[in-house]
Amino acid sequence: MRAFFVFIAMSVVTLTANATDKLSKKEQRQLYCLAQNIYFEARGEDAAGQLAVAMVTMNRVFSKRFPSTICGVVWQNKQFSWTHDGKSDRPKEKKAWEHAKQVARTVFSKYHKYNLLSKGAFDITRGALHYYAPDLVAPRWADSKVVTRQIGGHLFLKENS
Repeated sequence: MRAFFVFIAMSVVTLTANATDKLSKKEQRQLYCLAQNIYFEARGEDAAGQLAVAMVTMNRVFSKRFPSTICGVVWQNKQFSWTHDGKSDRPKEKKAWEHAKQVARTVFSKYHKYNLLSKGAFDITRGALHYYAPDLVAPRWADSKVVTRQIGGHLFLKENS
């Protein structure tokens, strides 16, 4: 199953690498925020892990419980540890940054359409709005959520219905 996720993730990223050539400045800013979140949250993950982090970000954008823009979601107070850790928010690893931008372009340009067409099957996180790395942290808020799946080093969770 894991190999399937990696195959799908790489296929989608490869097919849509140039799909965002004509973006407005506002769209470019949203794309940059998404790429930053992928880079800082999942640069050590494979394509499926990075795609999953991007999907959670987009799931939040389309949820009424979170801000309605990517940058709003990413920079919402204390939602992602890298946004308030006091370190530079500029990517330093060129190869990882280029890959994060490629994944971001794919998700930014295709996620909503593909997810609607597939009735949610495109979302490898199964509707997750949260994730964390259990090897690094044990957040209290996770106890009230339902794990949808584990991808790479992250557990993905959604609200307990």
